[in-house]
Amino acid sequence: MEERDYLVSRIEGEYATLTDMASGEELFIALALLPPGVDLHVKLHYENFSFSVVD
Repeated sequence: MEERDYLVSRIEGEYATLTDMASGEELFIALALLPPGVDLHVKLHYENFSFSVVD
């Protein structure tokens, strides 16, 4: 999978909805797969099967 940048647009229970910043597509993912402390409106970078917070 290629590199992508996401914005955390919703958090519902143990899951987050990420919005692809380039295409607007949404991804529904478990919070356990995201970096600790992720909250609404945090920008994430996806690369090499892992997410990291973008400053």
